[in-house]
Amino acid sequence: MDELIVRTNESGYPVAVETVVFPSTADDALQQYVCLTLVVELPSGYPDVAPVVSLRNPRGLDDSVLGRIDREAKEKCESYRGQAVIYELIELVKEHLTSSNLPSCQCAICLYGFREGDHFTKTQCYHYFHSHCLACHVTSSEKSYQEELDKLPAWQRSQHTLSPCQVLCPVCREPIQCDMNLLSSAAPPLEVENARQFELSDELRSLQRQMAALFSHQKRRGGIIDPEAEDSKLLLVTDTTEQEGDDEPPGPSLLLPPQQAFHHNSMTVSMGSSVPNRGDWRRGGRGGFRGRGSSSSHRNRHGRRHHQAAVTFR
Repeated sequence: MDELIVRTNESGYPVAVETVVFPSTADDALQQYVCLTLVVELPSGYPDVAPVVSLRNPRGLDDSVLGRIDREAKEKCESYRGQAVIYELIELVKEHLTSSNLPSCQCAICLYGFREGDHFTKTQCYHYFHSHCLACHVTSSEKSYQEELDKLPAWQRSQHTLSPCQVLCPVCREPIQCDMNLLSSAAPPLEVENARQFELSDELRSLQRQMAALFSHQKRRGGIIDPEAEDSKLLLVTDTTEQEGDDEPPGPSLLLPPQQAFHHNSMTVSMGSSVPNRGDWRRGGRGGFRGRGSSSSHRNRHGRRHHQAAVTFR
């Protein structure tokens, strides 16, 4: 009998029983390809009240098998109302797992099912893959690891060389151990060998033309960002002598055509040269004001220095 885990409440009364059920294979764990966790919740009136059965963490079982087990387990609970039914539920699940001891799920790598004659592998986390597909996955993982290792500096590369590539399960990302010699010698899956060759249909060709036209349109409008081209660009930063505290953006002259921009800048210079800053005036003789010198200067908002003549009011 599999190990039982009994959960109790604060008063020590059992409220649930949990166990992992495997198929009957004469205790040969290497031949156990499916499993699930059976949880039986015991209400306060058990056994006069039927328990609640739930199936958790199924491995290698599809929805149809799980649905059949769940349906028969509920019928078993109703028929055994008033009697202990926990061990009967365990035997019921074990019988279904024994009859379905071939993975009925799909290989998560090639997305094809398992047929009789296929070589498949069960990982430590009870996930199933064609041996040929898993060998390709291991080879790809080692290649990616080596490429990332080559990008590191020499002093970091020497540290990572001591730790080999750790292959992860494609489904749950748990570390797995693989025998590459055994996996590499396996033949490809039968469904992969007999699969129909892919051919472009008229609908796909029409979709390709539409997407190509849309891509060209977006590229002309600057909507396509090329990461490699962006990495090769250089950023040029110039130091401008703008007046301190002036956060106003550049004027419209930067966006005008050359002739209009030149005319606009000329008007800005002429207007700036005729009106001095208020700080450039000082009180003069005979009740008037005069400039600080015969030729004072100020900065406009673009940081350009303009000279102005002394002006006296009388």
